[in-house]
Amino acid sequence: MRAESELERATGRAAVVELGDPRARDAMFAGAKAASLARATSAGFPVLPGYVVATWADLERDRLDVERAWERLGAGGRPLIVRSSSTVEDAERSSMAGRFRSVGGVTGWSAFLDAVDLVRASASDGCGIEAPMAVLVQPMLDAVRGGVVFGVDPVTGDRGRFVVECVAGSPKRLVDGVETATHVAVRRSGLRLRPSGKGRGAERLTRRDLIRIAALTRRAERVFGFPQDIEWAVDAASRLWLLQSRPVTAIGQAAARGPVLGPGPIAETFPEPLSPLEQELFLEPLRDGIVGALRAVGVVSPSRIAVSPVALTVGGRVAADLELLGVAPRRHTVWRAVDPRRGARRLGAAWHTGRLRLAMPQVTRDLLRWIDEWLASLPALSSLDDGALLALLDEAVERLCGLHGHQVLAGMLVPASEHGPGASALAIDAIAAGRAAGMRDEEIVARTPSTLAVVPPAIGEVTPLPATAARTSTSPPCSEGSVSSLGPREALRLRARWVDELAARATWTLATRLERAGRLPSAGDVRSLSRQELAEMVRGGPAPADLDVRAGAEPGPPLPASFRLAVDGSVVPELDGRSDAAGVAAGGGRGAGVVRHIDRAEPGDVLVVDVLAPSLAPRLPGLAGLVSETGSTLSHLAILARELHVPTVVAVPGAIERFPVGSRVVVDGLTGEVAVADEGAST
Repeated sequence: MRAESELERATGRAAVVELGDPRARDAMFAGAKAASLARATSAGFPVLPGYVVATWADLERDRLDVERAWERLGAGGRPLIVRSSSTVEDAERSSMAGRFRSVGGVTGWSAFLDAVDLVRASASDGCGIEAPMAVLVQPMLDAVRGGVVFGVDPVTGDRGRFVVECVAGSPKRLVDGVETATHVAVRRSGLRLRPSGKGRGAERLTRRDLIRIAALTRRAERVFGFPQDIEWAVDAASRLWLLQSRPVTAIGQAAARGPVLGPGPIAETFPEPLSPLEQELFLEPLRDGIVGALRAVGVVSPSRIAVSPVALTVGGRVAADLELLGVAPRRHTVWRAVDPRRGARRLGAAWHTGRLRLAMPQVTRDLLRWIDEWLASLPALSSLDDGALLALLDEAVERLCGLHGHQVLAGMLVPASEHGPGASALAIDAIAAGRAAGMRDEEIVARTPSTLAVVPPAIGEVTPLPATAARTSTSPPCSEGSVSSLGPREALRLRARWVDELAARATWTLATRLERAGRLPSAGDVRSLSRQELAEMVRGGPAPADLDVRAGAEPGPPLPASFRLAVDGSVVPELDGRSDAAGVAAGGGRGAGVVRHIDRAEPGDVLVVDVLAPSLAPRLPGLAGLVSETGSTLSHLAILARELHVPTVVAVPGAIERFPVGSRVVVDGLTGEVAVADEGAST
């Protein structure tokens, strides 16, 4: 005969207890769901009556106790709901939402026993997780409307607002993800926020509903000590019932602080993701050049520059401090309005700017001549030894800092009328002429280096030119002499691009030598090194132990046009009130991947479905995104997706047709946007 556990002895070996019984508050006895409702019952919340069949109850041994409890609640044909209450459900870190079975509309003793068996059997169906299972039994509620309320915004982490969703009838269709709910954001007082979000369903939430639901949510947070995820319902007599309460899991990162970032003006220079070594060779000199230019002009305080990232990468993709560069307006404060240093700084900046503007033409001519003479004096890279190539890399980076700084100054100080033609227009004409003459890309670049103006810098074997190039004018094809017609900014930008290319080719020369010597698995792996690691390998050191892992890393998804960084480094898009979002944000961050449907979805894909069916749960781990035509941000599957950090957007009309299989999309779980992604795009 089975031995009694310590808990069984402590609780009097009861197999069934009412929700109002203090023993039902023990999760090891009653499971987490029932224990939470028992605690709510004792605190005076509007909870339906019911009882719990204990985790250790044996239906044969304890049949009499179970049958007596059933007779008290379900005799006479009253429909019951038989609910799971596992000891691992509704935990602080994982809700296990929807993983276990509940059976509604149960009438009759035989049907009741079958329902209990189904619920208890589901204890081993939780994706490999087994835990003791209690059974919660309550009368079925004939709900007029029902839904879910989160005591914190689950997407942004904003604790100053609640998110309420509602459907007609029972909330089951909402939590199962098969119905698009009315979605409302409210203040903690229950007053509706404007705008209240998209994806509103047909069911109307009255002001009285919202105020009562908000009061229930505030009270539950006080009793349980955490923001709560509450299922609620309103019956025909307008009574509000609490059906379930559990901690909110996977709370999103609150709106991040810091400057507004975005691809902005440097996206045209670096439209593609940069590898770690490319960041050091190309981006760091640009950042240093921008800082030097801003300090020279004096329009930005040194302290503001010191705390700014200026230019950085997120998942390998380049972004800049848009506030620092004047692309995004800075936040205003009362202190900024009365700060006397700002006026003094403007006067000083005006004086510096006047002097710089007068000196700029001659300084630019001298710098261009110096760079051109230096480039012309360099021998073939293949003739240089490894030490000379490393020294050349250092020199190239140093000269890039100066070029970028003067390019920024030229953009700030030289009138637009003096900028002259763009280097890109000259490059396109040269490519078209070279293709017409039957030249290969390498020949076109060697003959007309200005063609590099339309190709982003990259470390690699070749520099492919655009697949197609049409003439921009009917004038004769450009020659390198046409470069002299460029204005200061464009001339400096082109020289910076030439020095980028020099650094890239010097690096590739070193990489191929390391590969031939058997010291680098592949020349392409050099992109995953730092400059210091490359120098150490050239001098005889070993390759980093994790080089293969680095080389296999994928870049992050395209960045939003403007965003801030959260404390954990995740992207928090700037929410600007736009109404063109594809659907309702359900959290999980941002991701990009190829669209697949249920039968083909693998880790790294974006799963697009019509309904957030609970059966999709095994497909969630590793997905790059989840998009549904219907559903709710507070449904069981959406909650699981957030816990697994899968970017999720629900209530996207016509998603299956709009995003066909094989297309690549970006899914933003914070803004609700789903967009076809073009590689190199910034949104």
